[in-house]
Amino acid sequence: MTAPAATGRTRRREGFSGRSVFVFAAIGSAIGLGNIWRFPFVAYDNGGGAFLIPYLIALLSAGIPLLFFDYAIGHRFRGSAPLSFRRMNRFAEPIGWIQVLVSFVIAVYYAVILAWAASYAWFSLDERWGSTYEETATFFTEDFLQAGSGFGFDFVPLITVILVVVWLFTLGILLAGVQKGIGRTALLFIPLLVVLFVSLVIRSLFLEGATDGLNNFFTPDWGVLTEPGVWIAAYGQIFFSLSVGFGIMLTYSSYLKRKSNLTSSGLVVGFSNSAFEVLAGIGVFATLGFLVSSAAGAGWDDIGGGPGLAFIAFPALVSQMPGGPIWGVVFFTCLILAGLTSLISIVEVVIASFQDKVGVSRIAATLGVGVPMAAVSILLMPTETGLQNLDIMDKFANSIGIVGIALVALIVVMFAMRLGPTLRDHLNSVSSFKVGPVWIVCMAVITPIVLAYSLFGEVRSLISEPYEGYDAAVLGVWGWGMIGAILVLSVILSLLPWRGASQLDGPPAADDDPSDYFYEEGLTPPADARGTGTGTDASPTTDIKKEG
Repeated sequence: MTAPAATGRTRRREGFSGRSVFVFAAIGSAIGLGNIWRFPFVAYDNGGGAFLIPYLIALLSAGIPLLFFDYAIGHRFRGSAPLSFRRMNRFAEPIGWIQVLVSFVIAVYYAVILAWAASYAWFSLDERWGSTYEETATFFTEDFLQAGSGFGFDFVPLITVILVVVWLFTLGILLAGVQKGIGRTALLFIPLLVVLFVSLVIRSLFLEGATDGLNNFFTPDWGVLTEPGVWIAAYGQIFFSLSVGFGIMLTYSSYLKRKSNLTSSGLVVGFSNSAFEVLAGIGVFATLGFLVSSAAGAGWDDIGGGPGLAFIAFPALVSQMPGGPIWGVVFFTCLILAGLTSLISIVEVVIASFQDKVGVSRIAATLGVGVPMAAVSILLMPTETGLQNLDIMDKFANSIGIVGIALVALIVVMFAMRLGPTLRDHLNSVSSFKVGPVWIVCMAVITPIVLAYSLFGEVRSLISEPYEGYDAAVLGVWGWGMIGAILVLSVILSLLPWRGASQLDGPPAADDDPSDYFYEEGLTPPADARGTGTGTDASPTTDIKKEG
């Protein structure tokens, strides 16, 4: 059968030059700040070495299956998150926009952490933060951040200037495009990150007290395996560290060629991310063992994960260890590299969606979305209340935004539209590692149950008492207000007309002839899709067989 001439498609979708570039970009997105400062302490607080058992089970039953889920949607429907969900069913489009808006929020505050890391890489040279744990804590909150509370727009000049540079650098990479910008950056930054971080870990193993630190990290408490909270923590760590559920992996997979080995790529990305997390745990606790045994005045109960580890505990350690300034620069450079590749992927989710919806060039989309995003970030984050804003936005965006929309997406796709078998068949049609009923069970039963339990617990906790004791008005704006705004805007954006999708190569949008896509794929279009010229709600969900 001869394919009809495609009409209205003047621009093909950008893409990665090969699967290896995609894998590096996906690893760069997955490996972020949370791998370095979140995983070690989640493991430490939940049974040490014993935590690796639920963590591995969570990786195999939720993390990698969710990667496959995102890959299948993005690759089959060839679009950003809103466009891909629209091509499933027009009523599912808001799901994609919620993912985009969650990414928008995360990018707004994530960028300022890179500005902090860049500042501290410079501070490492003269160790201006002091020599004890108490001094580094005071320097970070009072001298550097000038932290306050409530509402305010008193800018911290140094952070503001560096944040502007971070955004200029990020948008410059994205202006270069998928392959020349995102792909080449990942190919350069990820190997460099691994080399620097491995050297840091090796150095940490030879510090005095490193053995005590590793014992604290790996000594198993097998009794915790009967506690539901430990298993929820394992699944939560997997959700947050793999960049699943909020459009990143979906968008990246839409840039792959038609015949790309999806599941093997997912296995490489999933296990690479987890290997880096375990490596980070070894390096972090070996160095903290030295810190606790030194004269810095820090005990194990004083140290926690998050920014406190990077900007309070580690500077105190740098001031005590031989050659500290060098290793301080190495550590904060690692934070910059890990954070930048993640930030690029987060912003790309928003840019790709705008480009698909409006039908403009990459340059116009990057400037049209990136500049306002940068402006919001610069307005809110380098202020004296920036740390407070970041903390609240991070909590609500992750615990409610990502978890909630991942749960809704699974329920809608697996139950309302019953696309599980279709996505499974798509994965198997292009991949060497085949998925079967176990994958369906993970996506339709195990992961939704865990997500629902986690979401219910988080919402109940946030309602029962103010998060971290913040004022109700502040939580109402940066927390609950932000979630409400995301929901309202997702509906508004879904109601706006599509102007760009018909120009893209891939499954049809609402104004395309659905038969075009099937002919391009060498497939026989179903009867109800031939020459209708109407939406795509039915056609992608139909069981389609190869033409004889």
